[in-house]
Amino acid sequence: MEKEPKIMEKMSVADKRAQEFLKEYINNTSPTGFEAPGQKLWLKYLEPFMDEWQIDDYGTAVATINPGKDYSVVIEAHADEISWFVNYISDKGMVRVIKNGGSDGTIAPSKRVIIHTKKGPVEGVFGWPATHLRGAKHEANTPTVQKIFLDVGASNKEEVIDMGIDVGCVVTFDDDLIILNDKYYCGRSLDNKIGGYAITQVARKIKENKIELPFTLHVVNAVQEEVGLRGAKMIANRLKPNAAIVTDVTHDTSTPMIKPVEEGDIRCGEGPSLAFAPAVHYKLLDLVMEAAAEHEIPYQRSAYYRATGTDTDSFAYSDSGIPSVLLSMPLKYMHTTVEMCDKGDVEHIINLMYQTLLKITPKTSFKYFDKL
Repeated sequence: MEKEPKIMEKMSVADKRAQEFLKEYINNTSPTGFEAPGQKLWLKYLEPFMDEWQIDDYGTAVATINPGKDYSVVIEAHADEISWFVNYISDKGMVRVIKNGGSDGTIAPSKRVIIHTKKGPVEGVFGWPATHLRGAKHEANTPTVQKIFLDVGASNKEEVIDMGIDVGCVVTFDDDLIILNDKYYCGRSLDNKIGGYAITQVARKIKENKIELPFTLHVVNAVQEEVGLRGAKMIANRLKPNAAIVTDVTHDTSTPMIKPVEEGDIRCGEGPSLAFAPAVHYKLLDLVMEAAAEHEIPYQRSAYYRATGTDTDSFAYSDSGIPSVLLSMPLKYMHTTVEMCDKGDVEHIINLMYQTLLKITPKTSFKYFDKL
């Protein structure tokens, strides 16, 4: 029997349900372009906390609280995870792949995978030659997308096709969420399902604390971030909110082989990172930092010389130019199957979004000046 982590022992029923949802949500596969099952799961959890919902044709999900107001605010995360596409099947039954998002060929060998087919899921593995057969100059010494391959236990191409596998099938790693040392969430797709979880908890706090917002709040879980921030761009132009608070992940730069002097000094356990960048609206950022100071919420700072590389850019540079801010979750080992984030940082980012929302009113203007 699986041993329940200590975190569950002293929880309320609602907190236990939240942790159960987090585990179910992280473990569910949501590859870019195929997010729908995860989006349905996400909306079902939000059902007690929202007034209405919508989903656009590409799958971005929106849970709305207090609909119909002239003034509206978005809190947003993205729903998709990196994955692979089947690209070629050899006569000997080996399957070649291409990236779907920022997938990393160097971590693939020896990983178990699920190939998603019309007939249902098929198990497979990324095979790799044994270390005995690889010298320093061997062509297979360094795995790349061009070299890695899937073995599904087939002897030829016909067997692979009979399984339902064909070009275009999406492939995800078969790894589940664990908790390390009662401190870290660890698994695949924390980028950015941990953000998707966080915004559900903001909606939950609003409901449980019986907060009557003076504006419409859209809780948005966008699709296709990993291939160019696509879903956020679509929904930003549809919703046209007055402000957007975006959450994503950022690199913990204290881990080996990362240079903080180049990437910034960000560490898990020291609070969310607030972004400074051209896309970030500084009046909204000031509001976030005021909320942090008032409620003693720790935070860190990151600077971006151009784009943030997150959905913040899509909201900020949408057709209507939406004032936007980015709250990032420090994350170890991004785009691997062992992404790690600190549980305390998750709570801090939830609280910081919640407290920032309580500071916004329909009279909140983000104009940098009104008079000459």
